[in-house]
Amino acid sequence: MSNIDQAKEAVRDQVWRLLEHEGAVPEGSYGKIPGFNGAEATAKRLAELDVWNQARTVKANPDWAQLPVRIRALKDGKLLYMAVPRMASLQPFFLLDPATLELPAEQAAEKEGAAQVARRVSVEDMRPIDVVICGSVAVNRSGARIGKGAGYSDLEVALLIEAGFVTDETVIVAPVHQLQVVEDDIPETEHDFSVDLIVTPDEVIQCPNRRRPRGLVWSDLTTEKIEAIPALKARFL
Repeated sequence: MSNIDQAKEAVRDQVWRLLEHEGAVPEGSYGKIPGFNGAEATAKRLAELDVWNQARTVKANPDWAQLPVRIRALKDGKLLYMAVPRMASLQPFFLLDPATLELPAEQAAEKEGAAQVARRVSVEDMRPIDVVICGSVAVNRSGARIGKGAGYSDLEVALLIEAGFVTDETVIVAPVHQLQVVEDDIPETEHDFSVDLIVTPDEVIQCPNRRRPRGLVWSDLTTEKIEAIPALKARFL
């Protein structure tokens, strides 16, 4: 484990322990993108922003923590792309179109519901993304973020950047609990992206230091990771 990886892991550990100690997350949240108390209020605050109201397409992680935002996107009539868990498909995104849903938004936005009714699409078949909703364990006010360490958010964004669907016009948002906003520096590597907005139940934070990769950083990917993700393996061959 590199020094950067160790530093990131120390921040994760601190935030997970703090969230559990303060009762801000359900038991068993350590090691996960935490579904936090106040997630619904956070989704409501996000939905009040101009950037949300102007958005037509939203891409979100499949974590439970982002469920209220995914529901809100469908109820607000937005086209929703939801990552297939662990990107375990050559078509690594679910497409949820509120105009054709066969389930209520609350069910369709869940992983199980999306698997039933959503069409799987390849990166090339997607549309430009207006808002990216990324699950995070910790963020700081400059926009640096840390996930749970699996790297899927980074890969999803990198693939969409390469395809031209995440651009300088795309706004990346981290909906989190206030306790997940840390004052510490968060180390970043070449493949990391930063967020443009942090939304908590209490506030909206504009982040000044935008950072985005130019695409996939193959040198940061292990052979095992490439083999495990069909969309990467197909590009690598």
